[in-house]
Amino acid sequence: MGHTSYNPYESAKKQFNQVADQIGLDSSTRELLSQPSREYHFTIPVKMDDGTTKTFNGYRIQHNDARGPAKGGIRFHPEETVDTIRALSMWMTWKCAVVDIPLGGGKGGIICDPRTLSKGEQERLCRGYIRQLSKNIGPNLDVPAPDVMSNGQHMLWMLDEYETITGARYPGAITGKPVGMGGSLGRTEATGYGVVYNLREALKELNIDIAKTTASLQGFGNVAEYAARLYTSMGGKIVAISCWDNNDKAAYTYRKLDGLDIDKIASIKDSFGTIDKQKAVDMGCELLKGDEWISQDVDILLPCALENQITPDSFVKVSKQVKVICEGANGPTTPDCDELIKERGIYLIPDFLCNAGGVTCSYFEQVQCNMNYFWPKEEVLEKLDQKMTYAFHAVHNLAKEKNLYTRDAAYVIAINRVAEAVKLRGWI
Repeated sequence: MGHTSYNPYESAKKQFNQVADQIGLDSSTRELLSQPSREYHFTIPVKMDDGTTKTFNGYRIQHNDARGPAKGGIRFHPEETVDTIRALSMWMTWKCAVVDIPLGGGKGGIICDPRTLSKGEQERLCRGYIRQLSKNIGPNLDVPAPDVMSNGQHMLWMLDEYETITGARYPGAITGKPVGMGGSLGRTEATGYGVVYNLREALKELNIDIAKTTASLQGFGNVAEYAARLYTSMGGKIVAISCWDNNDKAAYTYRKLDGLDIDKIASIKDSFGTIDKQKAVDMGCELLKGDEWISQDVDILLPCALENQITPDSFVKVSKQVKVICEGANGPTTPDCDELIKERGIYLIPDFLCNAGGVTCSYFEQVQCNMNYFWPKEEVLEKLDQKMTYAFHAVHNLAKEKNLYTRDAAYVIAINRVAEAVKLRGWI
């Protein structure tokens, strides 16, 4: 997925090793943390609506669970790769550690395109996935959640299959469920809101008024939409959004220099984040190539889609006006681009801090399910804001104190916490 010349797992290991060198991590701990603890690869036979049986490939990878049960989403994507899932599971370990929640890192995926599957086919696929994994997941082992092109309905089917197999109710076994069926209020907004809570604090540190800023956005799924909603509610202006068009099998950038109306744009997108091209043009949007989002004259770039989008080749197009890159996606920037960002003096909010609002709210959902007591939305978002703000300032202050790149500072905090956990457990 992303640029074919970049392997996301190699990128994740390179980022880890660079910081392991900086903090003098011992070789035993480095060896343990540089690879997943467990991997499950399996096939899922699914009866299709036409009577045929199609076999899908599924994965679940648990990177490290020293700090608590593994946690991470399940991606549905036709170009999913096992190395992408390995990288994401590792990033989930650091993500949970940097915001200091008692969970480890995991990730899952199914090579499929849910846009081409009927509702019944999607349900049978979800249930088949859990049948293959039921002994290896659970509220005290590994807690899945939605990710790219999966949603609350998928999670509820998975939970129902898990509870059918185990013969008991385990609402905390899977998060991201619909509200009223064990889901948490605020979960829909959580990742996107977390991105903007980080951005808000970064702009304060840079003495920039958020209401006077402009932004360009890549992606318009759940994360991007709610980041856009909160950012514009604070007075910011989004001038460009890039997203995939499934009909044309191509990406387009929708631009409006006087600012996009996010409510209107959201009203013409489908459940997979595709904006209706003709309706957008009718609203007065310019239609540009998909990669044009990165070259806009804006203050903030918000990559909120897939990994490996900001590379040395694409970075040359970044406007001199850009002051902040806010990584809403996982791994959107390749390691060989970090030096270029540093040289330009752009403030980077690293992915596993920036988009940790989702897993933080998933943790809140898990806590609420296990207590069988649910909080009002205002309380959920207040707790989320507190967690994200505290984590941001811990990273920012360490970067300032030690003269570190913000990504490195986030890694230092996360790796030290996980390394301490594995040592205290006696694994090393």
